[in-house]
Amino acid sequence: MDVLVVDDQPAFRAVARALVSVTPDLCLVAEAESGEQALDIATTLRPSVVLMDVNLPGMSGIEAARRIVAADPAVKVVLMSTYAAGDLPADALTAGIAGYLRKEDLTPDALTRLLAP
Repeated sequence: MDVLVVDDQPAFRAVARALVSVTPDLCLVAEAESGEQALDIATTLRPSVVLMDVNLPGMSGIEAARRIVAADPAVKVVLMSTYAAGDLPADALTAGIAGYLRKEDLTPDALTRLLAP
C-alpha cells in the first residue's frame, strides 16, 4: 500500500518514514508538512494510506482527512497525535478516518492491525 506521511515536525516524519519502511506491504510515496499539502498530494498521487498528524499549521489534520476521504473514500486515513483517544476533538471521529493512534503507540504491528481489512 502506498503511504503519504503528514506531519509538520521533520523529526516525526523521519520516525514515520522509518516505521513505514519496516512495515510489510507499505511503501512511502510522499511526505507533507501541512493539511493543504496533504490534500494536494493525496489528490495527485492517490495513496492507499495517509498517516496524518491532528495538529497541523493552516488546515488541521482532521479537516484534511475529511476532504481526502470525501475525494477518495477508498483511502485509509490514520490520524496520529500525542492526545489520548478520549481527548481528541469530537469532529475527529466523524472525519471518515480508518483509525487513530497515539504517536507513542505507533508500531508496525499497531499500524498493520489498524489497516487490516
